[in-house]
Amino acid sequence: MRQLAAWEEKKTELEGLEATIYAISTDTLEQSTEVVGKGLTFPVGYGATREDGDKIGAWWSDDHDGYIQPSEFLLGRGGVVLGAMYASGPVGRMGIDEAIRAITTRERRRLEQEQQRT
Repeated sequence: MRQLAAWEEKKTELEGLEATIYAISTDTLEQSTEVVGKGLTFPVGYGATREDGDKIGAWWSDDHDGYIQPSEFLLGRGGVVLGAMYASGPVGRMGIDEAIRAITTRERRRLEQEQQRT
């Protein structure tokens, strides 16, 4: 929940960058509803399966009855993957500040290129 709360805290800043947050989990509807009820205002999907994880290339742990490790994506206009983070354990998650820096840098470069063309 801490990771999601950090994204929620920066939601207004992300919206200013024309960015949107989405999350999906293997949790049940009830579990996801409980998490959302703690103050999240962005969409949180639920019920992701191992098959879903395989489609995005996520690493699946077989211990503790199996679970998907975090997989995070930074998508640009048109759904182009600008960055991805695949965890194979508890370390290696995309931080909100790093995501904002990546978006800001990407947008600055895009605007500079547009200005050079005109």
